[in-house]
Amino acid sequence: MKLLSHIFGILCAFCLMIIFLITSVEAVVYWTPGYFEKEYEKYQVPETVHMEMDDLLEVTDEMMAYLRGEREDLHIMTTVDGQAREFFNDREIAHMEDVQGLFLGAITLRRILLATAVLCVILMAVLKADLKKLLPKCLCMGSGLFFLLAAGLGILISTDFTKYFIIFHKIFFRNDLWILDPSTDLLINIVPEPFFSDTALRIGITFGGMVVLLLAVCAFILFRQRKPEK
Repeated sequence: MKLLSHIFGILCAFCLMIIFLITSVEAVVYWTPGYFEKEYEKYQVPETVHMEMDDLLEVTDEMMAYLRGEREDLHIMTTVDGQAREFFNDREIAHMEDVQGLFLGAITLRRILLATAVLCVILMAVLKADLKKLLPKCLCMGSGLFFLLAAGLGILISTDFTKYFIIFHKIFFRNDLWILDPSTDLLINIVPEPFFSDTALRIGITFGGMVVLLLAVCAFILFRQRKPEK
């Protein structure tokens, strides 16, 4: 029973880690004011696509709304190089359908993992585990293990971001529509590879902060339990 309780506790920790990771992506992409504008300025995106910053940010807002499922399609009219046109072409729209599927799938996965984490705690209680002691301990163990694995993966990816960027797309996309042409597809120009590197770094820092906070809370609880009463 004790081993089973430990297993449920560590599984709960892993669920929380993936929840934190998905939330970190959301935090960087959706909840960071001015993030896209700063990146666009950094990589001179308006000059590259021949657009005004305000028009580019408006397109970005609509694109983000689409990824959240708040917009039906990506037929977005804007001004490029002084001419009115749709920003996304058919290939880009087809590619972004897959991207939207990943975003919405991640939100669904987070709900499932949250329910699983709660179920793990309930099962630990049913097994009559001492939740005040065992749960923080298991969360520390599971979170620490997951964080080490994630850090190792992050270091590996940093050695050749382009290589692992391609591997990621081959795993999660069903076709080669993600291979865009800078001469015809504006999407690749507004989110160049360095943008993804910056975003991945921000996500990693946000995720790391969440994990460290959880570990600190658990460590504090365990420390208080070990502290002798006067």
